[in-house]
Amino acid sequence: MTALLRYHSALFLRSQRWLAPLLLYAALVAVGVRPGDPVLGSLGIAAAGLLPVAAWSVRICLTQEAAAARAVTAAAGGRSRAHLAALLTGAVWPVLAGAVAVAVVTGTGDLAGTGGAAALLAGLLAATACALTGGAVGALASRPFVRAPGWSVAVLLLGSLLALVTTGSPAKHAVTALVAAEGTASPPWAACAAAVLLAVVTAALSCRAGARRE
Repeated sequence: MTALLRYHSALFLRSQRWLAPLLLYAALVAVGVRPGDPVLGSLGIAAAGLLPVAAWSVRICLTQEAAAARAVTAAAGGRSRAHLAALLTGAVWPVLAGAVAVAVVTGTGDLAGTGGAAALLAGLLAATACALTGGAVGALASRPFVRAPGWSVAVLLLGSLLALVTTGSPAKHAVTALVAAEGTASPPWAACAAAVLLAVVTAALSCRAGARRE
């Protein structure tokens, strides 16, 4: 699995396809967050912006190989393992970007009434919840479930929007816990745990479907 993760990470970085989602996220944070704003609300915005970026990143990693290269990778490492490695690669990089954004926002935001450590923890949990929820959206919007590029992008955009506004979504709960907080950071443990469960179930379904259909 380590070799597969290195392979997909190298493809992702060398293709420079990561640049577009990273710039999108940087733009969302730059527009939505200003130094000196209340830190919890700013962290909620930074976490919410990570969801579509994570969905996009996962879709990139699942579709970046040509069919012939994908067949060789599947033959060498196993179809399900290769698919899982692509999913993990697409999800890990947004989590890292989110962690950096949370650290910057916590350092520049207004911490009045909120401890820095508590705000940082809440922000990291919310960012992880949004990244994993976005990763699940990206997995469902890509092969093997949706093969046509146009429909894949449409499903990704609609799924990202619904994941941010639908009641019961881990990402919505995590963001709401921060934005609606009044001075006291309440780490969204439950939302993060639900996002982990959602990501695990989605990855299992995606890997199983990929092994059967491709």
